[in-house]
Amino acid sequence: MFQYAAAAGSGAANPIISLVVPFAIMFIVFYFLLIRPQKKKQQSRNEMLRALKKGDKIVTIGGLHGTIVSLTDDNVVLLVNDATKLTFERNAISHSVSTEKASESK
Repeated sequence: MFQYAAAAGSGAANPIISLVVPFAIMFIVFYFLLIRPQKKKQQSRNEMLRALKKGDKIVTIGGLHGTIVSLTDDNVVLLVNDATKLTFERNAISHSVSTEKASESK
């Protein structure tokens, strides 16, 4: 009789482990495939936004090309053509265009 109780006690932990282990594996897979790469991408974007300076050529999220005329913590003033200056939020910048890429496209 006690043998059955001991077997039932050890068998009770088995279903809990078999339930928790797949969820743990799924979390680990999601972390390495989704969460971690997204954090790295966000970190590199934040570094790019912090490194912007006056005179850099950039592209906004909407596809507008311009040169930075002035910067504040939140806003960027872009010179689009010889006379047009537009103000954008710093978060609206998609990427910076290097001078090498700009000279190649001309």
